[in-house]
Amino acid sequence: MEGSGAPAEDILLRRPWLPVSISGCQLLAKSWFGETAYHILLTDMHCMWEERMDTADIQSRSQELNRRLRAPVKAFFTHLCEVVKPCLAGVGSQTENEVQISLTRQKDGSINMRLKSELAGLPFYWEFHCTPAPVALVCIQLVRPLLTMSRLLQRQVEQLGSLLVRKDAEIQDYRENGATLSRERLQTDVFEEQTHREDFIAKALPLLCSEQQEALGFDGELQELYTTIVTHGSARKRKLSEQRSAEEVERANKEPELVLNASAGGSVSSESADRNEKQTNNGEPETRGAKMVNRPKMQQSLPVTSTAAERPASKPKKKKVGLFR
Repeated sequence: MEGSGAPAEDILLRRPWLPVSISGCQLLAKSWFGETAYHILLTDMHCMWEERMDTADIQSRSQELNRRLRAPVKAFFTHLCEVVKPCLAGVGSQTENEVQISLTRQKDGSINMRLKSELAGLPFYWEFHCTPAPVALVCIQLVRPLLTMSRLLQRQVEQLGSLLVRKDAEIQDYRENGATLSRERLQTDVFEEQTHREDFIAKALPLLCSEQQEALGFDGELQELYTTIVTHGSARKRKLSEQRSAEEVERANKEPELVLNASAGGSVSSESADRNEKQTNNGEPETRGAKMVNRPKMQQSLPVTSTAAERPASKPKKKKVGLFR
C-alpha cells in the first residue's frame, strides 16, 4: 500500500507506463494503490481504460464476488495488492499461491479483468471493471508527456548532430597537420545530417512497424525519461499555484489598507467641505444682500431699454387729398 501526502492523481501521473501481457493482450499499465482505494489505467494505444474504487465500492464488490467473506476492507485489501500489483507491473505474481488473471472485452467498449487467488485457505475472487477513460485524462497521462518526450529527444538529436559536425572539423584539423590513423578500420565518413536522417528512417521505420506489439513497451530509459518529465511538470505547476496563492494573499492584505485610506480621505474631504460651507455661510450674506439690492434696478431698467428698442418709429400722418381736406 502506498501512502503519501500528495493527491492520488499526482502520484499516478508520476508512475511510468509498464508493459504487461494479459490473456495475450499487449497493454501498457499504471496503477496506484492506497490504504483502501486504488486507481488503475490500461491502454493498448487504441483506447484507454480506467477504474477508480474507494472503500465503500471495494466492500460492496467483495461481498458480490465472495459471499462467504465477512471481513473489513483492510483485512483483505493487503492480499489483493500483493497478488495484483506484480501482474500490473509485468513481472508476474510474487506470492506462493497460484494467481489466475484473465481479460475480456465487453460489447460496450469496456474491459473486465478477473483475478482468482487463495486467501486463508479459501478462494478469493476479484474483478476490475475498466471503462473508457475521458479524453482529458488520456491527454494528461499519455499524450502530453509523450509530446514533451518527443521534443526533448529531438533537441538531443540536434545537439548530437552539432557535436558530430564539430568533431569532424577537429579531425580534419588533425589531418591537415599531419596526423594519421594507426588503424584504418577506425576511419569514419564526414557526418551529413540530412543524409543520415533519411538513411536512418529508411532502415529503422520498417523494423519498428513490423515489431508493433513490442513497440508498445517503454524500456527502462524511456520510463525514467517519462517520470522525469511529469515530475518536473508537476513541480512547475505546484510552484505556479503557490505563487498565485501568495499574490492573492498579498492582494487581500492590501485591500483593507485601501479601504482605510479611502475612508480617511473621505472624512478629510467632508471636514473641508463643512469648513468651506461654514465660511460661505458666514461671509456671503452681505454679498447676497448687495446682489439682491442691485438686481431690482437692473430689472427695472431692462424693460425700459427693451421697450424703447422694440417700439417702431412713428410715421408722419399723410394728408388726405380729396373733397375733404
